[in-house]
Amino acid sequence: MLDSLRNAASTWIAKLLLGLLVVSFAVWGISGQVLNDQSRNVLSAGDSSVSMLDFRLAYDRQINALSQRLGTHVTREQAVAFGLDDQVLQQLAAGALLDEEARRLGLGLSGDRLAQLTAEDPAFRGPDGRFDRQQFDFVLRQIGMRPADYLQNREQVAIRQQIVEAATDGMSVPDEMFRNMALYRGEDRTVEYVRLPRTLVEPVDKPDDTTLQAWFEDRKSDYAAPEYRAFSYVKLEPSDIADAASVSGEQVQKAYEDLRQRYTTPEKRTIEQIVFPDREAADAALKNLLDGQEFLEVAEAAGKSSADIALGTLTREEIADDAVAEAAFSLQENQFSDIVDGAFGPVIVQVTEVEPEVVRPFEEVESEIRQELALEEASRVLLDVHDSYEDARAGGASMAEAAERLDLTMRTIDAIDANARRPDGSIVGDLPVSADLLREVFQSETGIENPPLSMGGNGFVFYEVEEITPERDRSLDEVRDQVEKDWIAAEAERLLAERASGFMKRINDGTTLDEIASEIGEEKQVKRGLKRTANDADIGQEGVSAVFSVPRDGTGVFASPTGDARVLFRVTEVFEPASATAESIPEGQRAAVRSALADDLLDQMVTRLQGKYPVTINRAAMQEALSF
Repeated sequence: MLDSLRNAASTWIAKLLLGLLVVSFAVWGISGQVLNDQSRNVLSAGDSSVSMLDFRLAYDRQINALSQRLGTHVTREQAVAFGLDDQVLQQLAAGALLDEEARRLGLGLSGDRLAQLTAEDPAFRGPDGRFDRQQFDFVLRQIGMRPADYLQNREQVAIRQQIVEAATDGMSVPDEMFRNMALYRGEDRTVEYVRLPRTLVEPVDKPDDTTLQAWFEDRKSDYAAPEYRAFSYVKLEPSDIADAASVSGEQVQKAYEDLRQRYTTPEKRTIEQIVFPDREAADAALKNLLDGQEFLEVAEAAGKSSADIALGTLTREEIADDAVAEAAFSLQENQFSDIVDGAFGPVIVQVTEVEPEVVRPFEEVESEIRQELALEEASRVLLDVHDSYEDARAGGASMAEAAERLDLTMRTIDAIDANARRPDGSIVGDLPVSADLLREVFQSETGIENPPLSMGGNGFVFYEVEEITPERDRSLDEVRDQVEKDWIAAEAERLLAERASGFMKRINDGTTLDEIASEIGEEKQVKRGLKRTANDADIGQEGVSAVFSVPRDGTGVFASPTGDARVLFRVTEVFEPASATAESIPEGQRAAVRSALADDLLDQMVTRLQGKYPVTINRAAMQEALSF
């Protein structure tokens, strides 16, 4: 997880310099009187400094931003573990260096410009979208900041921006660079390759005890037994306390009557209709029907096909036109209607099939309804049962005793690791709220009554850790079969790699891939039009990277994506794209390149300022700021 946090916390220095406003418009809960002691600044650069308060605000802002990005709360312990404190120090040091440079250059900001910037801040806009003084006072009051402090910080950021913009505005990227990017990305290659299956070196002889023991000792931690925990839990959901027997027959009968529509499949009819342009055409068609013509014949005479007249098999409610619905559901099967004034003109309707209404009998659904009523009642009293369980525990009852009093089931899991795996390798797959339960179990201790876990607002899980078996190193005898299997697989890989290196040397000395393929009984393959960005199913991303890491006529070896072979290859053709121009790079990507170059320029500027104004860091003040 630390790697993920480090990656998520990484930022470009440009983002820092352009957005380093100490106020973050969130309630930090820090005592400014304690942390704003100017005699104990966290860092200084020349006459510019960063107070403990500023450091703590920036630190907490980073934690909050990182937590939102990862979708999980990042604790201070985790933040310290991956060095967030040093990252914040670097960011604040960069800001202090800019402040000192601005001071030496005599940069400033007019009162009118500061007022304009404050008025443009979206945090201070009222319902009409304009600056609202009451909103301004309210926001600053929420975070415990005085207006003067906010204005000072806003001025500080604006002055920093003057330096940043002076260094980066107007910077352009040469078209030749974009053209080279287009050439690089658009290049395609032809590669010939031969699979070197593991069967070339198999079977591998089993290792002797000395070899196996030495190999095991070098990798002992890979075979360590994880920490196992035994725990008990009681699940409380409506289904766990529902008592169908307590529901009376009268209740079930009433519910059946109330819910009769649920158990009724409404009548459906297969309907055809002919829509006519006017009444005269409809009258002529009706006469033909009455004279004995088939409905489809009349429709075809009106220029309609069978698909045109098919309305479908529908319930009354599914027919949008009320007039058509009324007519269709008043007919008998294979009967046609009189002329109907439909929504789209005169209509004649025919019903070809009737599916009568079907009502499931009471006897068929009685048990289903009874169980539903029991679950409804259980949901209603769920919190009462929860409180009764807690009262029993508070009165000294054990988990088993409290569960027994309330007719709940306590289940004990003998021993599993943090991934729900038993010592025999099988997985316990039916734990309630499994991820949350395992996380809490492995953070708790034995003999502790833990607060229950919520099951999505409709249930609870009570749990207690019964026993903890610490992580330990296993002996070779415990895992001999697995170690031997792993050694054989590793040895096969080593031997295959040696064989592949030998083949590659022979190719470089003049042997052809066809000759190698014939020698080992494999077929040479050819892949054309391979791009750098391809995720080719035959050679995989590792293969694509290897193919593009050598020049034309270059050779190499990579692991097959299937994991059971190595692949020996030779690049035979390299083609540059004919349309590689600066304009072929999308504007979004060109803007990203310009931004990256600006970031590099700012990095260099800050590095130069560090040599000009040495930065002094007070680690004791930093730790004191983090302790509040």
